[in-house]
Amino acid sequence: MTSVEAVTAFTALFVVIDPIGLTPIFVALTAGMSARHRRAIAIRACLIGALLLIAFAFLGESILGFLGISMPAFRIAGGILLFLTALEMLFEKRTQRREGQADHPPPDPSVFPLALPLIAGPGAIATMILLTDQASTLGSVQAIGVMLAVIAVVFVLFQLATPMERMLGHTGNNVVTRLLGMLLAALSVQFVLDGLSDFPGW
Repeated sequence: MTSVEAVTAFTALFVVIDPIGLTPIFVALTAGMSARHRRAIAIRACLIGALLLIAFAFLGESILGFLGISMPAFRIAGGILLFLTALEMLFEKRTQRREGQADHPPPDPSVFPLALPLIAGPGAIATMILLTDQASTLGSVQAIGVMLAVIAVVFVLFQLATPMERMLGHTGNNVVTRLLGMLLAALSVQFVLDGLSDFPGW
């Protein structure tokens, strides 16, 4: 992989994973948590997301093919799951659940929806498969290195969650949560539409 190809791969993954767009969603999903708890969630989400992308880079098509799952079906499933999270954000179900479980640890969004399908979403998985398809071992390793650089950017931006929440205040957080719930719902619908459009006959 040449330097130009590396920059192209980084740009493609950066656009698909969208660290800047993920940061306010991370703020909304971890609202009210301590900086230490948020850091732990960010570490888990980034590690799991990276491991999933590495696994799919080497075995993605084989895994999906073995299970009889097409990439369009994977996109649709991810969209439906993401839509459920968006509904919770829109109707404050997450906040109500936290208040109703004050004596218990708050829900952990590190695996779902942060690692999958937000970080290691259908687009990122498809991009990794394309970057490593028919590539040499060195080329595949370089593609993974580029992906890890993007994940590192995600982690750094996630660390801005606490000061961002403090700056917004309670009312601002409520407004942002609902706004992002709408955007997340639209993103989930787009996942479904993209999946449907890839099916023959649609």
